[in-house]
Amino acid sequence: MQYVVSRPRVGVFIDTQNLYHSARDLLERTVNFESLLRTATQGRELVHAIAYTVEREGEATARPFIYKLSTLGFKVRRMNLTLHHVTDGGKPIYEGNWDMGIVADMFRMMDAMDVIVLGSGDGDFTDIVEVLQERGKRVEVISFREHTAQKLIDAADRFTHLPDLDDALMPARVKNGGAAKGPADEPQP
Repeated sequence: MQYVVSRPRVGVFIDTQNLYHSARDLLERTVNFESLLRTATQGRELVHAIAYTVEREGEATARPFIYKLSTLGFKVRRMNLTLHHVTDGGKPIYEGNWDMGIVADMFRMMDAMDVIVLGSGDGDFTDIVEVLQERGKRVEVISFREHTAQKLIDAADRFTHLPDLDDALMPARVKNGGAAKGPADEPQP
C-alpha cells in the first residue's frame, strides 16, 4: 500500500521596494531574493512567486534586476512611477505603490495555496492577512523587524526577521575601490 503525502502549496508575494529600502537603510546591503525564495518554499510546492517592482518610465537601470528576478522563478509585475504632485519649490513628487495589486493577487490566487508568504513589513497588509487566515490559509511574513508594523507581526502565523535567514543579504560592498560583485549589484528599485 502506498501513501501519497502532498506538500503544502505556497505562494510568495514580494514587495521589492519595501525590502530594498529596509535593507539599504538599516544595513547598507541588498536582499538576496534567491535565498529568500528558497527559504519561503522549503519543503513546499511552489505555486506562485511574484515580485512587484516600481521603476521610472524610460529608465533602463532596473532591467538587470528584473531579469534576475525572472531567472530565479519570480513572475515580475512592474509599475512605472507616476507624478503625484509638484511641491511649491518645483520639486516633483512621484508615487508607485503595489499594495492593492498585491492584495488583489493574494485574494485572487488564495484557493490554489495553503500557505502565503509575504515579503513586506507594511502594516497595510494586516487586513488581508486576517482575511486569508479566516479562509484557512497560513500566512507568514518575512521582513526586517525594525521596519515591520507590530500589528502585521502580531497577525502573521509566523514572522521571520529577514537577516536571520542564511544568506538573506548580499555581501556588503567595499567602499573606495572594488566591491565583491554579486547578482544583486544591479540597480534596485
